[in-house]
This record gives sequence, structure tokens and C-alpha cells, in this order.
Amino acid sequence: MIVSIFNDVIGPVMRGPSSSHCAAALRIGRLARDLMDGDFSQVLVEFDRNGSLPNTHDTQGSDMGLFGGLMGWDAADSRLPGSMKTLADSGVKISIETVDAGDPHPNTYRLTLFSEKETRTLIAISTGGGIMEVIELDGFSVSMHGDFFETLLWIEGDTASAVAALEAGVDGAQVISHEAGGRKMIEVKAAAFVGDEIIAALAGVRCVKRLAPVLSVMSRKDTHVPFGTCEAMLEHDAGRGTPLWKLAVQYEMERGNLTEAEVIAKMVEIVRIVRNSIAEGIAGTEYEDRVLGHQCGKFGEMMAAGKLLDGGALNRIILYVTSLMEVKSSMGVIIAAPTAGACAALPGAVVAMAESMGLGEEEMAKALLASGLIGVFIATRWTFAAEVGGCQAEGGSAAAMAAAALVTMAGGTLNQSVGAASMAMQSMIGLICDPIANRVEAPCLGKNVMAAANALCCANMALAGYDQVIPLDEVIETAKQVAKQMPREVRCTNLGGLSITPTAIALEKKLAEKRGCGSGCGCG
Repeated sequence: MIVSIFNDVIGPVMRGPSSSHCAAALRIGRLARDLMDGDFSQVLVEFDRNGSLPNTHDTQGSDMGLFGGLMGWDAADSRLPGSMKTLADSGVKISIETVDAGDPHPNTYRLTLFSEKETRTLIAISTGGGIMEVIELDGFSVSMHGDFFETLLWIEGDTASAVAALEAGVDGAQVISHEAGGRKMIEVKAAAFVGDEIIAALAGVRCVKRLAPVLSVMSRKDTHVPFGTCEAMLEHDAGRGTPLWKLAVQYEMERGNLTEAEVIAKMVEIVRIVRNSIAEGIAGTEYEDRVLGHQCGKFGEMMAAGKLLDGGALNRIILYVTSLMEVKSSMGVIIAAPTAGACAALPGAVVAMAESMGLGEEEMAKALLASGLIGVFIATRWTFAAEVGGCQAEGGSAAAMAAAALVTMAGGTLNQSVGAASMAMQSMIGLICDPIANRVEAPCLGKNVMAAANALCCANMALAGYDQVIPLDEVIETAKQVAKQMPREVRCTNLGGLSITPTAIALEKKLAEKRGCGSGCGCG
């Protein structure tokens, strides 16, 4: 799937502690629900013993998201924290097991769903920032990202005539023929489901399933974009010095078949959600199952009273970043930007600096679009998933994106924007992911503040002409290679770093005893 700023980088709008756990799991659950036509009485969830999920699924939102998706809910639904109980109360038997599957991706979900009339299986991976991919369905190898209307046809006999009829009868469709164990399935990716009249004319159709899209920006058969790397973007610009935000608009217009006005309007809507969340966080948030309580309110009071060290706009950035992190920890509405674990550094820095400069929401939106294009280059080449890349993939990406956004608001050049992004990411290569007590709160709060402060420093350095030395694409590739050298224990598994200090272990035990499980699912 070609990366979209709104699908993969600035979004989704969600609740939960982790986008790679909660938002992606919800999308997987939505597709699994459609696979069963919304009718199932039992679900078996299996996690590979050597992946990240056996240790994190219950505390980082995988269960919350997956079962919310199986209920058919949206990622921002206020009922999500209770989704597992709601699903169980509806009569669905839930089983969660750890198995030796040898899955190569650490965020792999294996689902088996049962009803009186059928049993279906689905294997999917969460690739970071809420993006997922279904890689196997009923034993067929597939690649589904939720960016199409998917019509699945199980067929007996020859499929060639059916494929030809579907290609001719469904405008702009991708028609893919699958075979496994003597069984045959045709997958149709299109802008709408295949109509009943077309299916009725096909021979040998034994079963039909329709899986609705779960992403905000749809794909097309011939989707293309003007560039996918920073180097290619600079070549495309050919020295014209086009502002980064305008290049981002060009990219998303082609990716999503949108107008410039639609792209900007979508980002302005995101800005408004962020600003509402900031205000909510400063006012005060509560949630029982969390490590840190409400702290940003006191910071705001002391800042207003002049009782803090003079940090200029940085103090407002700290206030906004911490308020967003507190909203996330209270299951409030946030934007994964690019992830939930790093949801605060980029929007907190942009909104705080824009307000300090007297800029409006459209300028904030343009800055976020500029940051989104930096995120496109990261996501296209690498990942936002801490389980794959450590916190350098989350906080490091957020810092790079925020640096480019701040330069954009300052009226800096295209080269200054990408130079700031490069310097900011260079400063965070090798950063591990070690959430204390398995909650995405500490040291995540400090890392988001650090990422925002890093972004501000690098933005000013770039504006003053400091040399990035290493081009952004090479920095991204370096972070990717460093991730491969990182032990699994320090990549968001709750097996290393601060997460295994005596205090963290005692805190995790205390929280586990406090929250309990009580569902009989074996997840506690």
C-alpha cells in the first residue's frame, strides 16, 4: 500500500495507549467481524511466544481495540475501554492463548472465529501508527490494508472466466485469484462492493464475503504518487524551493484523489481535535488504570505565575505536550501523529509555537502537512512501530516531523525544513522503548517532551544555516539498520530498560492487582 499522510502518518483519530496495539487491532477486528458477517459465538486469539503481544496485549490496548473492532465500533468510541466485557456479555466466548508460531513480525494477530455455520481464520500484523495488514485469510495468502472495498468469492472449478468477467464488469477493480489446498478464492479490490447481479452471473460461487474499508483515504487500482523519498522530492522540486507543505499537498492530492482544499480541510479538522484535547488535558483528566496522574495543570499555573525558569515558547510546548499525553493516558481522544505513544510531541509543538507566533489554524494545518510528508518518507522506507524499531521509530520520527513543521511556520526554505528533520532524527538514533509497568506513560512522557524540544532546537539551527551533514534518507536508513541491531528486549516488550527495574516491577504488580481481569480469558 502506498503511504498516505492521513492513513499512515497523521491519524487515526483514536482512544487508547498505543496505536500499533489499539487502533491497528481495532481495524483487524473490524475486518474479522465482516468476515463472519457480524455473526460469531466464539473467538480464539493467539499470540506468538516470541512476539511483543504476550506481554503487552492487555495493558497497551490490543484487547481493547481488537474486541471493539469485533463489536464494529470506531477507534474513537468512548466505550472502547470496556469492549472485552461488552463482547463477553453478548455471549461470545473469548480465548487468548500464547503459542509457538514462529511469526516473523512481533505484532502478529492470529484469529479463529466460530459460529454455528462456519469457522474462519485470519492472520494480521500491526505495522505501526495504527496501520495493519491482513496477510492470511482462511489459509490463502493475501495483502489487505483496509483501503478498498473487498469482495471475496469462494469458487469451485475454473476461475479464469470469473476473473475475466469481474475485470470487465467492475470498474477500476483489482481482481486477484488465490489457491490453497485445492480451494480457490477470488479477491476483488474496488471502490465499491461487487454487485449481486454480477456475482449471480458467475459459475461455481459457493460463498461471498464483503469486507468494508477501515482507512480514511481509499486506494485505487492505479494509485501513484509523485515521489516516495526525500531525494526524489528534491529532484521533483528541481530547485524551485517549493514550500514543504505545498509538496505535501501535491503528494496527498495524487495519493487520495483529493483537491487541495480537501487536503487542507482534513488537516484543519485534525488541528481542531488536537486543540480540544489540549484544553481537556490542561483542565484535568482521570483514569484509574494509569501510572501518572494529572500534572500539567500545575505546570500551567506556575507558568502563568512566572514561577518557572524562562523557557520562552518552550514552556508552552511542554505544557501542551504533557497535556496531550495525559489525555491519551485517560483514554481520551487523540491523534496518532505518527503514533499514540508519540502522539504529543508533534502536535503539541506545532500548536504551542503557532499560538506563540499568533498564527491561525490553517497555518497549523500547513505545518502538520509538511511534517506529514517527512513521515511519508519514514513510513515508506521503514516503520513507526516501536516493537520493530524501538522508540527511535516513534519519538525519533515525531521529532524529525516536528522540526520540519516548525521551520515551515517560521517561513524557512525547503532545504532548511528537511535539514531540520535530518538533524532531529540523528539526535535520537538508538532510542529504546521501555514503558514502565507496561503502560505507555513513563518514560514516554519525558521522551515526547524531549522530542519536541529537540525539534525546536534543530528547527532554529536549520534556520541559522547549520549543516545537517547526513541527508534525511540516509538517516532513516541508518535508524532502520540500528533497529536490527537492537535486542528484542528493548523494543517495547516490557523485558528490558526501565521496565525491569525493581520499582517498575512492583508498580506493574500493584496495577495488575488493582485492575484484575475477571473475564476468564486468561489475559491477566
